[in-house]
Amino acid sequence: MKIYEIQALLERYFDKVELVGSSNVTIDGPAKIECAAKGNVSFVANEKYTRFIESTEASLLIVGEQTSTKQYSDSLSFLKVKDPYTAFVFVLQMFSSPRVIASDGVSPSAVIGENVMLGKNVSIGDHVVIGDHCVIGDNTVIGPNTVLMERVVTGRDCMFYPGVICYDGTILGDRVTIHSGTVLGADGFGFAPQPDGGYIKIPQMGIVEIHDDVEIGANNTIDRATMGSTVIEKGVKIDNLVQIAHNCRIGENTVIASQAGISGSVSIGKHCMIGGQAGFAGHLSLPDKTNVAAKAGVSKSLQKSAQTLRGIPAQPIRDQLRQEALLRSLDKMKRKLDALEEKVREIQKGKGQ
Repeated sequence: MKIYEIQALLERYFDKVELVGSSNVTIDGPAKIECAAKGNVSFVANEKYTRFIESTEASLLIVGEQTSTKQYSDSLSFLKVKDPYTAFVFVLQMFSSPRVIASDGVSPSAVIGENVMLGKNVSIGDHVVIGDHCVIGDNTVIGPNTVLMERVVTGRDCMFYPGVICYDGTILGDRVTIHSGTVLGADGFGFAPQPDGGYIKIPQMGIVEIHDDVEIGANNTIDRATMGSTVIEKGVKIDNLVQIAHNCRIGENTVIASQAGISGSVSIGKHCMIGGQAGFAGHLSLPDKTNVAAKAGVSKSLQKSAQTLRGIPAQPIRDQLRQEALLRSLDKMKRKLDALEEKVREIQKGKGQ
């Protein structure tokens, strides 16, 4: 692929794509800037990586509009765009090969229940089990060893990687991607404590609803509601190893990083960002555009939107950073107090004499 072809692609998505250098160089594929060789394309979207521009062997770099390029070798070409990170995503799409999750059609080893409705161009892999009364949308791909229990409904263009499990009643929208090891619709953690110290299991009678354009990473667990639905709204992206408990609602286009744990009946707004290992107490809500830092412990609801929370318990980042600064000063403050106490004792001793 020539550089001018890559430029033409990016001009479909960006109003301005400025070329610096030759447009006729052949590009064989993408690479990280520090490892790139001749014929590779890479990008710089973070200032930390500008130091590699001078030493890279890449033939093409995608950079920001304000990046200075005059000082670099004539053998290196540049495409300047407003958002080099997103631009490089489009380039990756050009060079990436689609994964074969399951062959076309239904594998002979798949087990299909009664009254199952399969859409057009559905692919079902080896040893898949699909329960009674399921509905599978057009162009959906179900990888090997996946299990869909009874009355699971999927929309169009869904992708199940190998080894996904959907409990009965789970509903998925269009273009949902679920990676291996994820379990949707297992029972929520509901047990009623008894006077004798034991517990009675609370029947989990609800379902899980996954809306359009959601991607769920590997080894996630999203529990069914006690009653009603646990809901993952449109465009949510969930990393690997995330637990979402019963009756939660995750708002549109929220992203959740690995090992976050969200307790029951939590409502998270739209366009939120949840850092890795963040934890949520139950029955709280966060407004839209809330950012939760990694390892934060969210223990109460928030009313004001567009805040960043940090620490345990989580609080607005300025307050938390101020407290951290005070904690770092405690040793110095203690030494001053000890010195003052010593002076007071000396004064009192002198008065006593």
